[in-house]
Amino acid sequence: MFSRFEWMMAMRYLRARRQEGFISVIAWFSLLGIALGVATLIIVMSVMNGFREELLERILGVNGHLSVYGQANVLENYDPLADKIRSLSGIKRVTPLIEGQVMATARGVASGAVVRGMRIEDMKAREIITQNISAGDLSHLKGNDTVLVGGRLAGKLGLTAGDKITLISSKGSTTAFGTVPRMRTYRIAATFHIGMFEYDSGFIFMPLESAQIYFKLPKRVNNLEVFIDNIDDADRATSRIAEALGGGMRIYDWQHANASFFNALQVERNVMFLILTLIILVAAFNIISSMIMLVKDKNRDIAILRTMGATRGMIMRVFFLSGTSIGVIGTLAGFGLGLAFTENIETIRQWLQGLTGTELFAAEIYFLSQLPAIVDPDEVLSVVMMGIGLSVLATLYPSWRAARIDPAEALRYE
Repeated sequence: MFSRFEWMMAMRYLRARRQEGFISVIAWFSLLGIALGVATLIIVMSVMNGFREELLERILGVNGHLSVYGQANVLENYDPLADKIRSLSGIKRVTPLIEGQVMATARGVASGAVVRGMRIEDMKAREIITQNISAGDLSHLKGNDTVLVGGRLAGKLGLTAGDKITLISSKGSTTAFGTVPRMRTYRIAATFHIGMFEYDSGFIFMPLESAQIYFKLPKRVNNLEVFIDNIDDADRATSRIAEALGGGMRIYDWQHANASFFNALQVERNVMFLILTLIILVAAFNIISSMIMLVKDKNRDIAILRTMGATRGMIMRVFFLSGTSIGVIGTLAGFGLGLAFTENIETIRQWLQGLTGTELFAAEIYFLSQLPAIVDPDEVLSVVMMGIGLSVLATLYPSWRAARIDPAEALRYE
């Protein structure tokens, strides 16, 4: 497609002489701009993907894909209902659950928390909990006086496995002197650290029987948590469960329960993509300006080449190769830089934190304790193709303008 002569002339024009140094500087800045734009876009998109996947994994690891509620958030005869749901296709697991708000206190320190009561075998089936025990042993969680506490919550209260924690519920007992808050002390069997601030700092698990006693819900639960084989099949699973259980039940899937959160994440992701694309676009405009200046500077050379037999097509291809080479090299450099940064992003974060002495990724704000990054090959390919595409488009006009130069006019004014 391109002759050896065209390649030779294009590469020669990229190596500017001393009097063309300013043009060369603009070309280098264009290359650097495209490289940084492509790299930044790959890094940001990978981090956004990592955020979504990590949050989804942790949220759906602790919570069910579907939640089935009865009237007034109370379910009686819950085991027959759970068996009926388990018999449906696509259902992986059903967990009877009690959930309530409490105040956790120890050693004069208090903090709000959510208590979740479930059977021990259901708790052990949640790998995100069993595989992230940080202190103690899950086998010690038995009887009516033991609990499993989030590691950050235990740390805030100055506790560890084996210590005592007091739980206070606002739904107290009514006496002749008014309502007295319900209070009970439990022993911490183990602590967990799943890497999501909200759960590590505010969740307490206890056996279902203990929760039924504490919240005064004998032989009752708040809801049934349902895990399905395919999380994207939540709508169809909801329809099947509603049909099997009949009326009087409310069913919420994970998409509706976390809709605002994941929608905000998607909007932020799209906005960041548009903003960072402007970096590549600005670099492409720099290519246009540097190529126009190069064509203006090479008017005499173009005229001589035309008089020696070079066609307009050859001239156009020479300058097309010069401009496109800047874009392609910059895009490939950005591609390599972006992937290298993404693969080592947590190490880089830790190094920068140690260097500056500041916390760059606060778990309280960003929910996760580590900076996640997942590279999507399709997204990376689209970013690379966009960088190359914009570079190609940026060289079309200067190349066409070079091809339209009249040799006689160019030599007359030299």
